[in-house]
Amino acid sequence: MIDAITFLGLVAASLTTGALVPQTVKTWRTKSAGDLSMYMYLMMVTGVCCWLIYGFYKKDLPLILANGIGLLLSAIILYFKMKEVLRSRKKK
Repeated sequence: MIDAITFLGLVAASLTTGALVPQTVKTWRTKSAGDLSMYMYLMMVTGVCCWLIYGFYKKDLPLILANGIGLLLSAIILYFKMKEVLRSRKKK
């Protein structure tokens, strides 16, 4: 059984990580990152990597789960954004 604080962390992790799902699904389906900021997603991927390392160091399940999934979702979006940026540079 998990304690109340761990449960709160899991709920928070689910909500904040889940917020990335609609954008990731849309980006995946359209294969386009459109007007999304590449710098925002570079910062996001870097930040969730740091949180993931911290979560492993602390052995904190909510941090590990949220940031592991968040890293995957953010990296997918960043991949499509970088692909678009590189494609537009080749056209110039």
